[in-house]
Amino acid sequence: MPILFENESDLACPEGELRALAAHAIKYMKLDERVELSILAVNEDEMERLHIEWMDEEGPTDVLSFPIDELRSGEAFVEGRSTLGDIVICPNVAQRQAERAGHGFDVELQILLVHGILHLMGFDHAEPAEEAEMFALQGEIIEHWKAS
Repeated sequence: MPILFENESDLACPEGELRALAAHAIKYMKLDERVELSILAVNEDEMERLHIEWMDEEGPTDVLSFPIDELRSGEAFVEGRSTLGDIVICPNVAQRQAERAGHGFDVELQILLVHGILHLMGFDHAEPAEEAEMFALQGEIIEHWKAS
């Protein structure tokens, strides 16, 4: 499964763990194992730049998702249409969020990664029902990964 990971931030990230979780989430969501995913960790300045450019919102955010081929659960694999997309995470924001939430940095990165993957697959949380579905699925995927 081609999962690219690049860390351009000033914080160390558990690359192997995040790659394993991403692969698990892709399998869990019944996507073909040949799909491609790119994960990029960036500093706050770069995240703010991307947040302004793509979302027209000030300040750095925790995670941004950029879908490419709009792949959906259970779809047949089509050669040349195999890129799930790009996920950009800001570890500095994740670290602050982890402290506020009372859990570890690695746990926050796991949450953000799965959250980003679900966004790539078309999930959203604009409405309360969508939020409940997405956040429940996010937790389910992480718990299943930890148990496996």
